Amino acid sequence: QLQLVESGGGLVQSGGSLRLSCTASRTASRFSLDYYAIGWFRQAPGKEREGISCISSSGGSRYYADYVKGRFAISREYAKNTVYLQMNSLKPEDTGIYYCAAAMERLCPFALRESDYWGQGTQVTVSS
Repeated sequence: QLQLVESGGGLVQSGGSLRLSCTASRTASRFSLDYYAIGWFRQAPGKEREGISCISSSGGSRYYADYVKGRFAISREYAKNTVYLQMNSLKPEDTGIYYCAAAMERLCPFALRESDYWGQGTQVTVSS
């Protein structure tokens, strides 16, 4: 019913920046993200997936994990059905697969089990 696609990952040096995008695919273009909170989750090598950021359906509430506060910024552009994650001052420990997830009418933050839809993930690698 709702297909999400992440993009913007890549390989950067420590201290660099990336902007990730989470966008509804063409097949789901008739569905709006307006009523979904969108979260970004990261799965580092050998570790479980964890929530790093979230933005509410209205865009009025944002959540950041402590270890990304001041470095990452989440935003959404409703006309494009897109949520962005601007990542600055990247560190090697930020390396992992980044997934976006949509949760219908949820508050931020929301848990993995509360997610209704997931993207396929995009790889972020930060070298030292």
